[in-house]
Amino acid sequence: MSGVSNTLQIVNRNVKRNFRIPQLLIFSSIQPVVFLLLFNFVFGGAVGPESGGNYINFLLPGILAQTALFGAIQTGVGLAEDLNKGVVDRLRSLPIARYAVLAGRTIADSVRNVVVIAIMLAVGYLLGFRFQEGILYFLLAIGVIVLFAYAFSWVSATVGLLLRDSETVQVAGFLWVFPLVFASSVFVPVATMPSWLQVFANHQPVTEAVNAVRYLMQGMGSGDAVWHTLVWIAVLLTVFIPIAVWRYRKIQ
Repeated sequence: MSGVSNTLQIVNRNVKRNFRIPQLLIFSSIQPVVFLLLFNFVFGGAVGPESGGNYINFLLPGILAQTALFGAIQTGVGLAEDLNKGVVDRLRSLPIARYAVLAGRTIADSVRNVVVIAIMLAVGYLLGFRFQEGILYFLLAIGVIVLFAYAFSWVSATVGLLLRDSETVQVAGFLWVFPLVFASSVFVPVATMPSWLQVFANHQPVTEAVNAVRYLMQGMGSGDAVWHTLVWIAVLLTVFIPIAVWRYRKIQ
């Protein structure tokens, strides 16, 4: 139980840090809100008919997945900053479980993601978004997005521990996030893409996550996307948690 207690203490430390820096939450929310407003009003007229009608109902689940990925990048950036400032060295000198530092960071970032997602849902509601499948499916959709962000936080944590420079980690993060986001069903139906791109878009985790949230919130598509997303989450956690913990143990 000591490892769990250690993790909760690190979570408490990082959550307090997040809320003591309100500009972090503000700017973490502004970017997805800008994306939501721009794509809704700039592309809504063109994409709306192809997406099945009300574009905001199609768009918001995609923006939630995008927000989750962009939030995950901050896990690696935060770890790199802690490494450079000596915070990790001080934590490593304490008699705590090695995984607690990483688990605490990723869970705390998930808490921040919940706050940002709540803000996005409020803005979406003002723009006309309505969930159609009941409160239980709505909560399941939020749970899927939070777990999806949590899995990618471990990917980002691995990148942060490997590169160890916050600016480099941020640039590297966008290099792997942008193709996943823009070559997916976040903004447009995959069927509108070139056939060669559809092959990639239909078989990558972001499309599955977006389709899962659309199914749970709007009844769009197939429920198979939910199970596919959970499999992706399990695979990412299985692969990257051991790598991140191994890399953390190797830090000198």
